[in-house]
Amino acid sequence: MPCCLGIHLSLEGTLSSTFAAQIQHVKRDMPASVKIRKGLDVRLKGAVQGAPHTLPAADRFSIHPTDFHGLVPRMAVKAGAEVKAGEVLFTDKKNPDIKFVSGIAGTVQEPVRGEKRRILRVDVMGKGTESVTRDALNPASADGTAVRSAMLEGGFWPMLRQRPFDVMPAADSTPRDIFVSGFDSTPLAPTASMVLEGRMEAFRAGLTFLNSLLADGRKVQLGVQQGDNTFSGVTEADLTAFSGPHPAGNVGVQIHEVRPINKGEVVWTMGMQDVANIGEGLTSGAYVGQRRVALTGARSQPALLQTSIGTTMANIIQDRVLLEGTRVISGNVLTGTTRGEDGALGYHDQQVTCIPEGDEPQFFITKGWLGPGFDKFSASRAFPTWLMPKGKEYDLNTNNNGEERAFVVSGQYDAVFPFDIYPVQLLKSILVGDIDRMEKLGIYEVAPEDFALCEYVCTSKMAVQDMVRKGLDQMIEEFA
Repeated sequence: MPCCLGIHLSLEGTLSSTFAAQIQHVKRDMPASVKIRKGLDVRLKGAVQGAPHTLPAADRFSIHPTDFHGLVPRMAVKAGAEVKAGEVLFTDKKNPDIKFVSGIAGTVQEPVRGEKRRILRVDVMGKGTESVTRDALNPASADGTAVRSAMLEGGFWPMLRQRPFDVMPAADSTPRDIFVSGFDSTPLAPTASMVLEGRMEAFRAGLTFLNSLLADGRKVQLGVQQGDNTFSGVTEADLTAFSGPHPAGNVGVQIHEVRPINKGEVVWTMGMQDVANIGEGLTSGAYVGQRRVALTGARSQPALLQTSIGTTMANIIQDRVLLEGTRVISGNVLTGTTRGEDGALGYHDQQVTCIPEGDEPQFFITKGWLGPGFDKFSASRAFPTWLMPKGKEYDLNTNNNGEERAFVVSGQYDAVFPFDIYPVQLLKSILVGDIDRMEKLGIYEVAPEDFALCEYVCTSKMAVQDMVRKGLDQMIEEFA
Protein backbone atom coordinates (compact mmCIF):
# COMPACT_ATOMS: atom_id res chain seq x y z
CA MET A 1 0.00 0.00 0.00
CA PRO A 2 1.53 3.42 -0.93
CA CYS A 3 2.65 5.52 2.02
CA CYS A 4 0.89 8.65 0.73
CA LEU A 5 -2.83 7.93 0.92
CA GLY A 6 -4.14 11.47 1.06
CA ILE A 7 -5.69 10.79 4.45
CA HIS A 8 -7.31 13.77 6.15
CA LEU A 9 -9.59 14.28 9.09
CA SER A 10 -12.81 16.25 8.88
CA LEU A 11 -13.67 19.03 11.34
CA GLU A 12 -15.70 16.54 13.39
CA GLY A 13 -12.60 14.38 13.86
CA THR A 14 -13.87 11.48 11.76
CA LEU A 15 -12.04 9.63 9.00
CA SER A 16 -12.61 10.72 5.42
CA SER A 17 -15.08 8.72 3.35
CA THR A 18 -12.24 7.63 1.04
CA PHE A 19 -10.20 6.11 3.86
CA ALA A 20 -13.31 4.56 5.46
CA ALA A 21 -14.07 2.82 2.16
CA GLN A 22 -10.51 1.47 2.06
CA ILE A 23 -10.91 0.09 5.58
CA GLN A 24 -14.18 -1.61 4.63
CA HIS A 25 -12.45 -3.15 1.62
CA VAL A 26 -9.73 -4.61 3.86
CA LYS A 27 -12.36 -5.96 6.27
CA ARG A 28 -14.15 -7.73 3.44
CA ASP A 29 -11.00 -9.27 2.00
CA MET A 30 -9.25 -10.32 5.21
CA PRO A 31 -10.87 -12.51 7.89
CA ALA A 32 -10.82 -11.46 11.51
CA SER A 33 -7.96 -13.00 13.46
CA VAL A 34 -7.99 -14.70 16.88
CA LYS A 35 -4.95 -16.09 18.68
CA ILE A 36 -5.57 -18.92 21.14
CA ARG A 37 -2.91 -18.82 23.84
CA LYS A 38 -4.05 -21.59 26.16
CA GLY A 39 -3.87 -25.18 24.96
CA LEU A 40 -1.50 -28.01 24.13
CA ASP A 41 -0.35 -29.78 20.98
CA VAL A 42 0.24 -33.47 21.77
CA ARG A 43 2.92 -34.46 19.29
CA LEU A 44 2.41 -38.09 18.27
CA LYS A 45 4.18 -40.22 15.69
CA GLY A 46 2.31 -41.49 12.66
CA ALA A 47 0.98 -38.45 10.79
CA VAL A 48 -0.52 -39.02 7.34
CA GLN A 49 1.06 -37.67 4.17
CA GLY A 50 0.55 -38.03 0.44
CA ALA A 51 -2.39 -38.39 -1.91
CA PRO A 52 -5.63 -40.21 -0.97
CA HIS A 53 -6.06 -43.90 -1.75
CA THR A 54 -9.56 -45.00 -2.76
CA LEU A 55 -10.80 -48.07 -0.89
CA PRO A 56 -12.80 -50.76 -2.69
CA ALA A 57 -16.58 -50.36 -2.56
CA ALA A 58 -17.86 -51.43 0.85
CA ASP A 59 -19.79 -54.70 1.05
CA ARG A 60 -21.36 -53.65 4.34
CA PHE A 61 -22.82 -50.39 5.61
CA SER A 62 -23.02 -49.98 9.39
CA ILE A 63 -24.34 -47.21 11.58
CA HIS A 64 -24.11 -46.95 15.37
CA PRO A 65 -27.10 -45.14 16.96
CA THR A 66 -24.77 -44.61 19.95
CA ASP A 67 -22.89 -42.02 17.85
CA PHE A 68 -25.90 -39.71 18.41
CA HIS A 69 -26.30 -38.91 22.09
CA GLY A 70 -29.85 -39.30 23.32
CA LEU A 71 -31.08 -40.99 20.13
CA VAL A 72 -33.74 -43.69 20.56
CA PRO A 73 -33.95 -45.42 17.16
CA ARG A 74 -37.18 -46.80 15.76
CA MET A 75 -36.63 -49.25 12.91
CA ALA A 76 -38.43 -48.36 9.67
CA VAL A 77 -37.61 -51.70 7.99
CA LYS A 78 -37.39 -55.27 9.18
CA ALA A 79 -34.45 -57.64 9.02
CA GLY A 80 -34.25 -59.25 5.59
CA ALA A 81 -35.75 -56.27 3.75
CA GLU A 82 -34.08 -55.03 0.58
CA VAL A 83 -33.24 -51.32 0.58
CA LYS A 84 -31.78 -48.89 -1.92
CA ALA A 85 -28.97 -46.46 -1.20
CA GLY A 86 -30.59 -43.45 0.46
CA GLU A 87 -33.60 -45.41 1.75
CA VAL A 88 -34.66 -44.98 5.38
CA LEU A 89 -33.40 -47.55 7.92
CA PHE A 90 -34.69 -46.00 11.14
CA THR A 91 -35.97 -42.73 12.60
CA ASP A 92 -35.54 -40.90 15.87
CA LYS A 93 -38.35 -41.93 18.23
CA LYS A 94 -38.42 -38.44 19.78
CA ASN A 95 -38.22 -36.67 16.41
CA PRO A 96 -39.83 -38.94 13.79
CA ASP A 97 -39.07 -36.48 10.99
CA ILE A 98 -35.33 -37.16 11.38
CA LYS A 99 -34.38 -40.09 9.14
CA PHE A 100 -31.26 -42.25 9.01
CA VAL A 101 -30.63 -43.78 5.61
CA SER A 102 -28.54 -46.57 4.14
CA GLY A 103 -25.36 -45.62 2.33
CA ILE A 104 -25.55 -48.64 0.00
CA ALA A 105 -28.15 -50.89 -1.62
CA GLY A 106 -28.51 -54.25 0.05
CA THR A 107 -30.19 -56.45 2.66
CA VAL A 108 -30.96 -55.21 6.16
CA GLN A 109 -29.54 -57.42 8.91
CA GLU A 110 -30.91 -58.12 12.36
CA PRO A 111 -29.84 -55.16 14.56
CA VAL A 112 -26.99 -55.77 16.99
CA ARG A 113 -28.44 -55.19 20.46
CA GLY A 114 -27.02 -54.62 23.93
CA GLU A 115 -28.51 -54.42 27.41
CA LYS A 116 -32.29 -53.97 27.58
CA ARG A 117 -32.37 -54.69 23.83
CA ARG A 118 -30.84 -51.32 23.07
CA ILE A 119 -29.86 -51.11 19.39
CA LEU A 120 -26.09 -50.72 19.13
CA ARG A 121 -25.59 -51.15 15.40
CA VAL A 122 -27.63 -51.50 12.21
CA ASP A 123 -26.02 -53.29 9.25
CA VAL A 124 -26.84 -53.51 5.55
CA MET A 125 -25.07 -56.15 3.46
CA GLY A 126 -24.32 -54.82 -0.01
CA LYS A 127 -26.34 -56.11 -2.94
CA GLY A 128 -26.93 -54.14 -6.15
CA THR A 129 -26.42 -50.47 -6.98
CA GLU A 130 -29.95 -49.00 -6.87
CA SER A 131 -30.38 -45.65 -5.17
CA VAL A 132 -33.19 -43.31 -4.19
CA THR A 133 -33.37 -40.10 -6.21
CA ARG A 134 -35.13 -37.04 -4.80
CA ASP A 135 -35.81 -33.58 -6.19
CA ALA A 136 -32.60 -31.66 -6.80
CA LEU A 137 -32.22 -28.13 -5.43
CA ASN A 138 -30.46 -25.12 -6.87
CA PRO A 139 -28.19 -23.50 -4.24
CA ALA A 140 -28.82 -20.06 -5.70
CA SER A 141 -32.61 -20.20 -5.43
CA ALA A 142 -33.58 -22.79 -2.80
CA ASP A 143 -35.31 -21.35 0.27
CA GLY A 144 -34.89 -22.47 3.86
CA THR A 145 -38.10 -24.51 3.96
CA ALA A 146 -37.10 -26.58 0.92
CA VAL A 147 -33.55 -27.09 2.24
CA ARG A 148 -34.77 -28.18 5.68
CA SER A 149 -37.24 -30.64 4.13
CA ALA A 150 -34.59 -32.04 1.76
CA MET A 151 -32.08 -32.52 4.59
CA LEU A 152 -34.65 -34.34 6.72
CA GLU A 153 -35.92 -36.60 3.93
CA GLY A 154 -32.52 -37.24 2.40
CA GLY A 155 -30.76 -38.36 5.59
CA PHE A 156 -28.51 -35.30 5.91
CA TRP A 157 -29.98 -33.96 9.15
CA PRO A 158 -27.89 -36.27 11.41
CA MET A 159 -24.77 -34.49 10.11
CA LEU A 160 -25.78 -31.49 12.24
CA ARG A 161 -24.90 -30.97 15.89
CA GLN A 162 -26.35 -28.48 18.34
CA ARG A 163 -24.91 -26.33 21.10
CA PRO A 164 -25.89 -26.26 23.91
CA PHE A 165 -25.95 -29.91 25.05
CA ASP A 166 -23.90 -31.32 22.11
CA VAL A 167 -26.82 -33.28 20.64
CA MET A 168 -28.50 -33.57 17.26
CA PRO A 169 -30.91 -30.64 16.79
CA ALA A 170 -34.65 -31.24 16.75
CA ALA A 171 -36.38 -31.18 13.36
CA ASP A 172 -38.17 -27.91 14.19
CA SER A 173 -35.12 -26.25 15.76
CA THR A 174 -34.07 -22.79 14.54
CA PRO A 175 -30.43 -21.76 14.98
CA ARG A 176 -29.10 -18.34 15.90
CA ASP A 177 -25.91 -19.21 13.94
CA ILE A 178 -24.28 -22.13 12.16
CA PHE A 179 -20.57 -22.68 12.83
CA VAL A 180 -18.18 -24.79 10.76
CA SER A 181 -14.58 -25.40 11.78
CA GLY A 182 -12.35 -25.37 8.71
CA PHE A 183 -9.49 -27.17 10.43
CA ASP A 184 -8.87 -29.89 12.97
CA SER A 185 -6.19 -29.24 15.59
CA THR A 186 -6.40 -32.62 17.35
CA PRO A 187 -3.33 -34.91 17.32
CA LEU A 188 -2.51 -36.36 13.84
CA ALA A 189 -5.66 -34.88 12.27
CA PRO A 190 -5.73 -34.43 8.47
CA THR A 191 -5.61 -30.90 7.08
CA ALA A 192 -8.47 -29.12 5.32
CA SER A 193 -6.67 -29.32 1.99
CA MET A 194 -6.39 -33.10 2.37
CA VAL A 195 -10.05 -33.78 3.06
CA LEU A 196 -11.57 -31.16 0.74
CA GLU A 197 -9.30 -31.53 -2.29
CA GLY A 198 -11.52 -31.53 -5.38
CA ARG A 199 -14.68 -30.75 -3.35
CA MET A 200 -14.59 -26.97 -2.94
CA GLU A 201 -17.48 -26.40 -5.35
CA ALA A 202 -19.64 -28.81 -3.34
CA PHE A 203 -18.43 -27.20 -0.10
CA ARG A 204 -19.46 -23.73 -1.26
CA ALA A 205 -22.84 -25.06 -2.41
CA GLY A 206 -23.29 -26.59 1.04
CA LEU A 207 -22.56 -23.25 2.69
CA THR A 208 -25.18 -21.59 0.48
CA PHE A 209 -27.78 -24.19 1.49
CA LEU A 210 -26.95 -23.67 5.17
CA ASN A 211 -27.19 -19.89 4.78
CA SER A 212 -30.81 -20.30 3.68
CA LEU A 213 -31.59 -21.76 7.12
CA LEU A 214 -30.44 -18.58 8.87
CA ALA A 215 -32.56 -15.48 9.44
CA ASP A 216 -31.81 -11.84 8.67
CA GLY A 217 -29.42 -12.62 5.84
CA ARG A 218 -26.73 -13.98 8.15
CA LYS A 219 -24.01 -16.31 6.89
CA VAL A 220 -22.35 -19.42 8.23
CA GLN A 221 -19.42 -18.69 10.53
CA LEU A 222 -16.33 -20.48 9.18
CA GLY A 223 -13.23 -20.80 11.36
CA VAL A 224 -10.03 -21.22 9.33
CA GLN A 225 -6.43 -21.82 10.31
CA GLN A 226 -4.17 -18.79 10.12
CA GLY A 227 -2.07 -19.00 6.96
CA ASP A 228 -4.18 -21.71 5.29
CA ASN A 229 -5.31 -20.67 1.81
CA THR A 230 -7.75 -23.55 1.30
CA PHE A 231 -10.76 -21.25 1.80
CA SER A 232 -9.31 -18.11 0.23
CA GLY A 233 -12.03 -17.91 -2.44
CA VAL A 234 -14.98 -18.65 -0.15
CA THR A 235 -17.46 -15.77 0.02
CA GLU A 236 -20.47 -17.79 1.21
CA ALA A 237 -19.37 -17.59 4.87
CA ASP A 238 -17.96 -15.11 7.36
CA LEU A 239 -14.38 -16.20 7.97
CA THR A 240 -12.39 -15.92 11.19
CA ALA A 241 -8.73 -16.98 11.23
CA PHE A 242 -7.48 -18.83 14.31
CA SER A 243 -3.93 -19.53 15.42
CA GLY A 244 -2.45 -21.24 18.45
CA PRO A 245 -2.37 -24.75 19.93
CA HIS A 246 -5.18 -27.27 20.22
CA PRO A 247 -8.10 -26.76 20.92
CA ALA A 248 -8.02 -23.83 18.46
CA GLY A 249 -9.75 -26.08 15.89
CA ASN A 250 -12.60 -27.05 18.23
CA VAL A 251 -15.83 -25.47 17.09
CA GLY A 252 -16.73 -24.75 20.72
CA VAL A 253 -13.67 -22.53 21.12
CA GLN A 254 -14.51 -20.73 17.88
CA ILE A 255 -18.10 -20.10 19.01
CA HIS A 256 -16.80 -18.78 22.33
CA GLU A 257 -14.44 -16.34 20.61
CA VAL A 258 -16.79 -15.14 17.84
CA ARG A 259 -20.34 -15.20 19.26
CA PRO A 260 -20.72 -16.91 22.66
CA ILE A 261 -23.91 -18.79 23.45
CA ASN A 262 -26.36 -17.32 25.96
CA LYS A 263 -29.17 -19.12 27.74
CA GLY A 264 -32.05 -19.79 25.37
CA GLU A 265 -29.95 -19.56 22.21
CA VAL A 266 -29.29 -22.45 19.81
CA VAL A 267 -26.25 -22.81 17.57
CA TRP A 268 -25.72 -25.56 15.01
CA THR A 269 -22.37 -26.97 13.98
CA MET A 270 -21.27 -29.20 11.11
CA GLY A 271 -18.04 -30.79 9.91
CA MET A 272 -16.45 -29.43 6.75
CA GLN A 273 -16.74 -32.76 4.88
CA ASP A 274 -20.44 -32.94 5.69
CA VAL A 275 -20.94 -29.40 4.35
CA ALA A 276 -19.57 -30.72 1.04
CA ASN A 277 -21.83 -33.78 1.32
CA ILE A 278 -25.02 -31.74 1.62
CA GLY A 279 -23.83 -29.43 -1.15
CA GLU A 280 -23.34 -32.33 -3.52
CA GLY A 281 -26.30 -34.35 -2.25
CA LEU A 282 -28.98 -31.65 -2.37
CA THR A 283 -27.74 -30.44 -5.75
CA SER A 284 -27.90 -33.94 -7.26
CA GLY A 285 -30.93 -35.25 -5.37
CA ALA A 286 -29.04 -38.35 -4.17
CA TYR A 287 -27.63 -39.29 -0.79
CA VAL A 288 -23.92 -38.49 -0.53
CA GLY A 289 -21.87 -39.62 2.46
CA GLN A 290 -18.27 -39.35 1.32
CA ARG A 291 -15.59 -39.47 3.95
CA ARG A 292 -11.85 -38.98 3.49
CA VAL A 293 -10.25 -40.70 6.49
CA ALA A 294 -6.72 -40.37 7.82
CA LEU A 295 -5.33 -43.65 9.18
CA THR A 296 -2.73 -42.50 11.69
CA GLY A 297 -0.63 -43.57 14.65
CA ALA A 298 2.66 -45.32 15.35
CA ARG A 299 1.07 -48.78 15.02
CA SER A 300 -0.25 -48.16 11.50
CA GLN A 301 0.95 -47.50 8.00
CA PRO A 302 -0.38 -43.93 7.77
CA ALA A 303 -2.60 -43.36 4.74
CA LEU A 304 -5.30 -41.01 3.52
CA LEU A 305 -8.26 -43.19 2.50
CA GLN A 306 -11.22 -42.26 0.33
CA THR A 307 -14.29 -44.08 1.64
CA SER A 308 -17.78 -43.26 2.95
CA ILE A 309 -19.81 -42.90 6.12
CA GLY A 310 -20.72 -46.33 7.48
CA THR A 311 -17.60 -48.12 6.28
CA THR A 312 -16.37 -50.86 8.61
CA MET A 313 -13.19 -50.57 10.64
CA ALA A 314 -12.00 -53.80 9.03
CA ASN A 315 -12.22 -52.13 5.62
CA ILE A 316 -10.04 -49.27 6.87
CA ILE A 317 -7.33 -51.08 8.80
CA GLN A 318 -7.04 -54.26 6.66
CA ASP A 319 -3.30 -55.07 6.53
CA ARG A 320 -2.25 -51.54 7.43
CA VAL A 321 -2.25 -51.99 11.22
CA LEU A 322 -0.24 -54.13 13.61
CA LEU A 323 -3.23 -55.37 15.64
CA GLU A 324 -1.46 -57.23 18.45
CA GLY A 325 -1.15 -54.94 21.46
CA THR A 326 -2.79 -52.05 19.58
CA ARG A 327 -5.80 -49.94 20.41
CA VAL A 328 -7.75 -48.92 17.30
CA ILE A 329 -9.61 -45.66 17.89
CA SER A 330 -12.27 -44.20 15.65
CA GLY A 331 -11.39 -40.53 15.92
CA ASN A 332 -8.44 -38.95 17.71
CA VAL A 333 -6.67 -40.06 20.89
CA LEU A 334 -8.33 -37.38 23.03
CA THR A 335 -12.01 -37.86 22.18
CA GLY A 336 -12.24 -40.98 19.98
CA THR A 337 -14.05 -44.26 20.60
CA THR A 338 -12.49 -47.71 20.66
CA ARG A 339 -14.01 -49.80 17.88
CA GLY A 340 -13.30 -53.39 16.97
CA GLU A 341 -13.00 -54.70 13.42
CA ASP A 342 -16.72 -55.52 13.41
CA GLY A 343 -17.66 -51.94 14.23
CA ALA A 344 -17.95 -48.98 11.88
CA LEU A 345 -16.18 -45.68 11.54
CA GLY A 346 -17.76 -43.10 13.85
CA TYR A 347 -20.43 -41.13 12.01
CA HIS A 348 -18.69 -37.77 12.48
CA ASP A 349 -15.09 -39.05 12.44
CA GLN A 350 -12.51 -38.35 9.76
CA GLN A 351 -9.61 -40.12 11.43
CA VAL A 352 -8.61 -43.55 12.79
CA THR A 353 -5.73 -43.65 15.28
CA CYS A 354 -3.72 -46.74 16.22
CA ILE A 355 -1.50 -46.57 19.31
CA PRO A 356 0.04 -49.14 21.70
CA GLU A 357 -2.17 -50.41 24.51
CA GLY A 358 0.44 -49.66 27.17
CA ASP A 359 -0.21 -52.82 29.15
CA GLU A 360 3.42 -53.96 29.24
CA PRO A 361 5.20 -53.69 32.62
CA GLN A 362 7.78 -50.90 32.84
CA PHE A 363 10.86 -51.21 35.02
CA PHE A 364 10.77 -48.13 37.24
CA ILE A 365 14.40 -47.10 36.60
CA THR A 366 14.65 -47.39 32.81
CA LYS A 367 11.16 -46.53 31.59
CA GLY A 368 9.22 -45.91 34.78
CA TRP A 369 8.92 -42.88 37.05
CA LEU A 370 12.63 -42.91 37.96
CA GLY A 371 13.80 -42.95 34.34
CA PRO A 372 15.04 -39.81 32.56
CA GLY A 373 11.90 -39.75 30.36
CA PHE A 374 13.51 -38.50 27.16
CA ASP A 375 10.93 -40.52 25.20
CA LYS A 376 7.95 -39.29 27.23
CA PHE A 377 5.71 -36.32 26.48
CA SER A 378 4.81 -34.10 29.41
CA ALA A 379 2.56 -31.07 29.62
CA SER A 380 4.46 -30.00 32.75
CA ARG A 381 8.15 -30.38 33.58
CA ALA A 382 7.77 -33.87 35.03
CA PHE A 383 9.83 -35.09 32.06
CA PRO A 384 12.30 -33.05 29.98
CA THR A 385 9.89 -32.52 27.07
CA TRP A 386 10.61 -28.81 27.32
CA LEU A 387 14.30 -29.51 26.58
CA MET A 388 13.58 -31.55 23.46
CA PRO A 389 13.41 -30.07 19.94
CA LYS A 390 10.03 -28.51 19.15
CA GLY A 391 9.42 -30.94 16.29
CA LYS A 392 10.11 -34.12 18.25
CA GLU A 393 7.30 -36.69 18.01
CA TYR A 394 6.43 -39.29 20.62
CA ASP A 395 5.18 -42.86 20.60
CA LEU A 396 2.64 -42.63 23.43
CA ASN A 397 0.41 -45.43 24.70
CA THR A 398 -2.89 -45.66 26.59
CA ASN A 399 -1.37 -46.12 30.05
CA ASN A 400 -2.88 -43.71 32.61
CA ASN A 401 0.27 -43.93 34.78
CA GLY A 402 -1.82 -43.83 37.93
CA GLU A 403 -5.32 -44.19 39.30
CA GLU A 404 -8.10 -41.87 40.38
CA ARG A 405 -7.26 -39.76 43.41
CA ALA A 406 -8.45 -36.63 45.27
CA PHE A 407 -9.88 -33.98 42.93
CA VAL A 408 -7.96 -30.83 43.87
CA VAL A 409 -7.50 -27.37 42.37
CA SER A 410 -4.04 -27.51 40.79
CA GLY A 411 -4.20 -24.88 38.04
CA GLN A 412 -3.38 -27.49 35.37
CA TYR A 413 -6.75 -27.16 33.66
CA ASP A 414 -6.43 -23.38 33.30
CA ALA A 415 -3.25 -23.73 31.24
CA VAL A 416 -4.98 -25.78 28.52
CA PHE A 417 -8.57 -24.48 28.71
CA PRO A 418 -9.02 -21.30 26.62
CA PHE A 419 -12.62 -20.54 27.63
CA ASP A 420 -13.40 -17.68 30.02
CA ILE A 421 -14.82 -20.30 32.37
CA TYR A 422 -13.56 -21.74 35.65
CA PRO A 423 -13.23 -25.42 34.67
CA VAL A 424 -12.71 -27.03 38.09
CA GLN A 425 -15.55 -25.06 39.66
CA LEU A 426 -17.87 -26.03 36.81
CA LEU A 427 -16.95 -29.70 37.16
CA LYS A 428 -17.52 -29.65 40.90
CA SER A 429 -20.93 -28.03 40.43
CA ILE A 430 -21.74 -30.93 38.07
CA LEU A 431 -20.64 -33.48 40.67
CA VAL A 432 -23.03 -32.05 43.26
CA GLY A 433 -25.84 -31.50 40.72
CA ASP A 434 -26.11 -27.73 41.30
CA ILE A 435 -28.12 -26.60 38.26
CA ASP A 436 -27.96 -22.89 39.08
CA ARG A 437 -24.19 -22.87 39.48
CA MET A 438 -23.74 -24.90 36.30
CA GLU A 439 -25.68 -22.22 34.42
CA LYS A 440 -23.69 -19.38 35.96
CA LEU A 441 -20.37 -21.12 35.29
CA GLY A 442 -21.04 -21.54 31.56
CA ILE A 443 -22.22 -25.09 30.91
CA TYR A 444 -24.26 -23.94 27.88
CA GLU A 445 -21.03 -23.12 26.03
CA VAL A 446 -19.16 -26.39 26.41
CA ALA A 447 -19.19 -29.98 25.20
CA PRO A 448 -17.17 -32.97 26.43
CA GLU A 449 -14.56 -32.52 23.68
CA ASP A 450 -13.72 -29.05 25.03
CA PHE A 451 -12.48 -30.69 28.24
CA ALA A 452 -10.40 -33.39 26.53
CA LEU A 453 -7.09 -31.67 27.28
CA CYS A 454 -8.16 -31.13 30.88
CA GLU A 455 -8.64 -34.88 31.15
CA TYR A 456 -5.26 -35.49 29.51
CA VAL A 457 -3.29 -33.30 31.96
CA CYS A 458 -5.35 -34.23 35.04
CA THR A 459 -3.12 -35.57 37.82
CA SER A 460 -6.27 -36.71 39.65
CA LYS A 461 -7.03 -39.05 36.69
CA MET A 462 -10.65 -37.90 36.58
CA ALA A 463 -12.95 -38.93 33.70
CA VAL A 464 -13.58 -35.26 32.95
CA GLN A 465 -15.39 -35.71 29.63
CA ASP A 466 -17.84 -38.16 31.20
CA MET A 467 -18.49 -35.66 33.98
CA VAL A 468 -19.32 -32.92 31.47
CA ARG A 469 -21.62 -35.27 29.56
CA LYS A 470 -23.50 -36.09 32.78
CA GLY A 471 -23.84 -32.41 33.54
CA LEU A 472 -25.28 -31.69 30.11
CA ASP A 473 -27.71 -34.58 30.54
CA GLN A 474 -28.81 -33.07 33.86
CA MET A 475 -29.56 -29.80 32.10
CA ILE A 476 -31.53 -31.58 29.37
CA GLU A 477 -33.66 -33.38 31.96
CA GLU A 478 -34.19 -30.14 33.88
CA PHE A 479 -35.52 -28.22 30.89
CA ALA A 480 -37.10 -31.02 28.83
